[in-house]
Amino acid sequence: MSSQQLLQILDQRITQLELALKNSSYMPTYQPRFDRALFACTETGLKDYLQELRRNFSRLSDEVARNHPQQVSFLAERVVVQIEALQRELATQQLRRQDRKKRRSPLSILQQQLVETRGYEQRLNDMLYERESQLGQCQTLVQQQGIQQELVALEARLSRCRQALKKIEHQIEQLELGFS
Repeated sequence: MSSQQLLQILDQRITQLELALKNSSYMPTYQPRFDRALFACTETGLKDYLQELRRNFSRLSDEVARNHPQQVSFLAERVVVQIEALQRELATQQLRRQDRKKRRSPLSILQQQLVETRGYEQRLNDMLYERESQLGQCQTLVQQQGIQQELVALEARLSRCRQALKKIEHQIEQLELGFS
C-alpha cells in the first residue's frame, strides 16, 4: 500500500471521527481527558483534541511529501494513537450518560433515609414496649433500676430518631418546593 493510500485511510478515519463528534452530545470536563504526552492541547473539549489531530495529520502529509521517513514514522504513529484514543472516548460517552442517569437524586437519597429512619423508630418503639412489659415482671429493685435505665436510654434514642425524622421530612419538603 502506498503512502498516499495510507494517508487517505487516515483522513477517512478522522472524517468519521468528526462526524461522530458532531452527532454526539459529549460533556465538557474540568480536567484534561488525555495525558499530555498524547495530546499537547490544554483545552478539554473533544473538538480541541480533534483540531490537534487534524494539525498532526497535516504535518504528516507534509512530511510524506518531503520524503522524511523518520518524521513520517513518528507522526503516523502519533496520529493513529490519537485516532484510537478519540474513538475510545466517543465510545464511552454513552456509558457516561447512563452512569449519570443511574446516580441518585438528592430527593431519592432523602426518601431512602426517611424509610430507614422510620424503621429505626419502629424498632425503638418495639424495644421500649418490650422493656416496659419486663419492668412489670421484675422481682427485685436492682432489676427494676436496670430496666429503668434502659428505658431512659431508649427514650433518648427515640427522641433523637424523631428529631432526625423531622429534619429529613423538612429537607424533603424544601426540595419538593424547590428551595434547595
